[in-house]
Amino acid sequence: MILTEIDHVAIAVHDLEAAIDYYKRAFGAEVHHREVVESDGVEEALIKVADSYIQLTTPTRPDSTMAKALEKRGEGVHHIGYRVDNCADALAAMVAAGATAIDKEPRPGSRGTTVAFVHPKGSFGTLIELVQE
Repeated sequence: MILTEIDHVAIAVHDLEAAIDYYKRAFGAEVHHREVVESDGVEEALIKVADSYIQLTTPTRPDSTMAKALEKRGEGVHHIGYRVDNCADALAAMVAAGATAIDKEPRPGSRGTTVAFVHPKGSFGTLIELVQE
């Protein structure tokens, strides 16, 4: 089994502060990690749930894929992050199984991780992020 656990569920939001406040009021949740990922044009706030995260994410620039997703589909679940031991091997296995890689090779992600995205067309409609810690 290549997948080791769910790393995160990413939720696209227009207003990161409002989303953080909602999760605090609704669940008593606190932000575990917060980061701007310049390469992706997003700001994220991670709420730890057991060994996984809820990733609240918002665009930092209008040309980011997150901004385009929000414009097209609105707020809600954006992608699922699957934790793997080796991102390159997991990406190769997915492509061999018929998936379409967005990232042709793994790249740096937030929290010092290595990541690769896989297109939803070939993954049953789900945008997948492979995450190696």
